[in-house]
Amino acid sequence: MNRRSFLAAAGVAAAASESKAATDNPVRSRPLRAGYWGSEYYDQQELDQVTEVVQSRSPFRWYGPKEPTKVATFERRFAERIGVKYALAVTSGTAALQCAVNGLAIGPGDEVILPAWTWHSCYAAIVLAGALPVFAEIDESFNIDPSDIEHRITPNTKAIMAVSLQGNPADLDKVIPIARKHNLKVIEDFAQSVGASYKGKPLGSHGDIGICSLQLNKTITAGEGGAVVSNDPELFERAARFHDVGMLRPIHIQAAGGKERLAPFVGTNFRMNEFSGGVLIAQLGKLDRIIGNVRANAARVYEGVRDLPGIRLRKLPDPSGELGTGVFIDFGTRERRDRFMAGMKAENVPAAPPGGSAILPVQPYIEKKVTVHPSWPTFTSERGKTIQYGAASCPRTLDILGRFAGVLMDPKFDKRDTDDIVAAIRKVYSRT
Repeated sequence: MNRRSFLAAAGVAAAASESKAATDNPVRSRPLRAGYWGSEYYDQQELDQVTEVVQSRSPFRWYGPKEPTKVATFERRFAERIGVKYALAVTSGTAALQCAVNGLAIGPGDEVILPAWTWHSCYAAIVLAGALPVFAEIDESFNIDPSDIEHRITPNTKAIMAVSLQGNPADLDKVIPIARKHNLKVIEDFAQSVGASYKGKPLGSHGDIGICSLQLNKTITAGEGGAVVSNDPELFERAARFHDVGMLRPIHIQAAGGKERLAPFVGTNFRMNEFSGGVLIAQLGKLDRIIGNVRANAARVYEGVRDLPGIRLRKLPDPSGELGTGVFIDFGTRERRDRFMAGMKAENVPAAPPGGSAILPVQPYIEKKVTVHPSWPTFTSERGKTIQYGAASCPRTLDILGRFAGVLMDPKFDKRDTDDIVAAIRKVYSRT
């Protein structure tokens, strides 16, 4: 056995020994698991909404035996909750992103700056418009690093995608001034942070156009669903037309001030149905309760671990606006992080690296610039041909995500659960 093999074997043996020692008296007898927030609050309200649609026999949002009202009601109430003039309900967060990108009339030759760590749909919406994605690094908030944006702007840049990931608002006070300085639009993606706020204003109300997801993993859910929000009537109209085969229905004409500003154009079909709209009416009424519960749980955990020697927590640009999706700790190295995760697993309080997104530049299909057709315009220009993705384009993102781990919160956790999280972190951190 050579030295490297001996050290590796010794490390495995040591980790196994630590885990065994921990399991002799674990903090919990069964693993603690976070659930799916919105669906945990399903009750008679959602059932009543669905029943009303069944009884009306009008599941299509535009017409039927009885006048459909669910999706329209959700749009109105969601706009009020987010603090914007316009909201458009669509079939998914991915659909919302495509509506936002097309709402900004982004297309071939244009560039959009987005974080290297986010969900595939952010990249896909840009590529499917024929535009070019340009990745920026993240910082310890796990969101786009404002200091890594400006040098990536070119004459072709049209927008910055500010994504607020895992319940934590992006640093919008720094991102938006950069955009304004260069006459760029801001797409505010709060798919993973519905209900969060930044400096007292709900996420979604800061950028030129915002999007969110209402899928099962999100704060409130209809299984699938999404929404586009804006204060700009022209952006709203273009997004609404794109989501409905180029048309603008009377209800959206009225919402946009009673007049059409654009001619019809090619669009797709991302219309939400009345079943989803009804469920989301019920869920929206529970949003503040859901986020209040999860924030209270996260606050107890933060308070219980802040005094640990040398602890470095995830950067929070606005701690009061964060949802509290998870309490994440910087361990400095991947090895130390992995020891922490192994120890937490043995305590039946699992910890994990940041999740819900992907390091996009290292995805093989992105690194190789695979699109739906070899002549797709995104990568056929000189700029598109020369831009390089891969690990070399996001070393800091890889480093940050490789040294953080945390415990996910749930609004249904009780005090014993949060006490166990604190006890496990304190126990394992001290020997990591």
